[in-house]
Amino acid sequence: MNMDKLKRFLSGNDTPDEESGIMSQLNDASTLSWSTRIKGFIACFIIGVLLSLLGSFALFLSQGIKTFAVFYTLGNVISLLSTCFLMGPVNQLQKMFHSTRAIATCLVIASIVMTLVAALEWHKAGLALLFIIIQSLSMTWYSLSYIPYARDAVKKTVMTCIA
Repeated sequence: MNMDKLKRFLSGNDTPDEESGIMSQLNDASTLSWSTRIKGFIACFIIGVLLSLLGSFALFLSQGIKTFAVFYTLGNVISLLSTCFLMGPVNQLQKMFHSTRAIATCLVIASIVMTLVAALEWHKAGLALLFIIIQSLSMTWYSLSYIPYARDAVKKTVMTCIA
């Protein structure tokens, strides 16, 4: 029973008893099975993490920071897209731009773009590294928005450490 609730929540259908419209019927007819969604999520997430780790090894190469920036960013993008398997792309976009995480989402997207521009177009390793740090922090803040009260706990912890 709990797995059904999780499926409904992740698919954006919190009320199972309401009549389904034409769009939800089309969505139900064209979606992947739950086990395929889980497998797709796990595969994309693992590929994303592996690309990020591969980028870390690239730091020891001659063009290390550029390669690191590309692989790290690509890994983050694939990991972020992996959740589309769980919720579906439309529902994922709606959740990403919900008022509680819209700013974090915009920061993540901007830092991803700026990391790639700094590394590939401007050839500025220091700037690329700065955007990688911003990317990591904004991805963390974005991820915390899905955990109830996690942002508040982080804020309180930081304020305690500063004070």
